Amino acid sequence: MKRMKSLMLFPLLPLTVMLWNEPQQAASFDKDAHHSATLAETPVVAKTVASASSEIFSATTNSISGEVNEKQLVSYAMSLLGTPYIYAGVSPDGFDCSGFVTHVFDRFDIAVPHSSALQAKEGAFVSRDEAKVGDLVIFTGTNPAVRQPGHVGIIISTEADNIEFVHSSSVGGVKVSKVEGTGYSKRFLEIRRIL
Repeated sequence: MKRMKSLMLFPLLPLTVMLWNEPQQAASFDKDAHHSATLAETPVVAKTVASASSEIFSATTNSISGEVNEKQLVSYAMSLLGTPYIYAGVSPDGFDCSGFVTHVFDRFDIAVPHSSALQAKEGAFVSRDEAKVGDLVIFTGTNPAVRQPGHVGIIISTEADNIEFVHSSSVGGVKVSKVEGTGYSKRFLEIRRIL
């Protein structure tokens, strides 16, 4: 990420040098008609470089921070399949459920708290029939009678009205599960949209 940021700023370097040197050039160029013609052309070049650098910087910035593609997010989450479950874990060495979600979103510079109860307050409520890829799916803990957030995952599919999600489970680590036809249907609480 740091390397990418430095590469993004590289096109701005020539512009900075040109603009920094421009006042000194103006003082020395005024003495000579030939240099005055050159000076008159300098702002045009500076504007062109500034415009190009600005467009490059803007395009690069938008691809990094502006809009995260749900497919990229899910693709990264799926690359972590098989990572072991570690209580309070937030790294690829091991995750708990909310630590997994925190880590995946953090990868795309989106801050999400490390707690299923707090994650259940993030973003906006979405009805179950409007759920989409990249949304969070919130469940109770292992006791479905206690209707409080205790588990969380990231939706990877909603085909055939069956929500499929990737999550870090205390049984099997990072894996894919379904809501319908499983114990998760009784534990289901809500969908939250962060993206």
